[in-house]
Amino acid sequence: MASLSPPCSSSSWLTDLSMGTDHRIFLEFWIAEVLGKDRKERPRAKVTCSSCTRFMASDTGKKLMQIDVSSDTVCPWCFVGKKNLEKAMEQSKDKFDFEVRWHPFFLNPDAPKEGIRKSDFYKMKFGPIQFERATSHMTEIFRGLGLEYDMSGLTGNTMDSHRLLTLAGHQGYDKQNALVEELFQSYFCQGKYIGDKQVLLNAARKVGIEGAEELLEDPSKGVDEVQEELNKYSSGISGVPHFVINGKYQLSGGQPPHTFMRAFEMAAKDGA
Repeated sequence: MASLSPPCSSSSWLTDLSMGTDHRIFLEFWIAEVLGKDRKERPRAKVTCSSCTRFMASDTGKKLMQIDVSSDTVCPWCFVGKKNLEKAMEQSKDKFDFEVRWHPFFLNPDAPKEGIRKSDFYKMKFGPIQFERATSHMTEIFRGLGLEYDMSGLTGNTMDSHRLLTLAGHQGYDKQNALVEELFQSYFCQGKYIGDKQVLLNAARKVGIEGAEELLEDPSKGVDEVQEELNKYSSGISGVPHFVINGKYQLSGGQPPHTFMRAFEMAAKDGA
């Protein structure tokens, strides 16, 4: 069976065109999630590169892989991509050191702040049969990663979660990465709404983020910085997750670990 690794996108494409009908229905469900726009098809994913950057070394003497990730906190493929990236990093830790930095992307910037029940929203939009089929496929993918996919709870606006993640980045990328994990676990595996202030505060406290309550009390605080991050890292892409390694090598979608590992090797050779 062909591997699945599409990005969530308002103008998305398929990573593998050889997949069966059920997988196409599954992809249509997640692609249509974003404003109901048409998908675009492309060939099997491959590592691409943009402008060159100077190679960087870490304090340990290993080659440093700096990874910028554009993501939305309600994108299931972003969670899949995170887990596969982490597997690749674990398998490559003897060769490289890693710094992972998360940046905002909005799949649906006009989503309501108060949220809407996920299951109701998708059933109304795509019909109960397609909803059940797509949910079954996503459940299978998550279980393959050791996760339980939970379609209960609400979906909606993600600005507050991105404001919090941007704040976390100033306190260390390890903390930011831990917060990303907490938010993904809360939303996808525990049925919690990450537009809920208390859910965000609980996640922030768990990973030791300072100033979270002050930030969330003021709905305008941090918005400009999120917009700056969006313009700098995500304005030129149409789907997430999107990974840029050492400022040059780009990957889109929830790629398997070996694809990330190949990109690490290419980036290392380029900077040798």
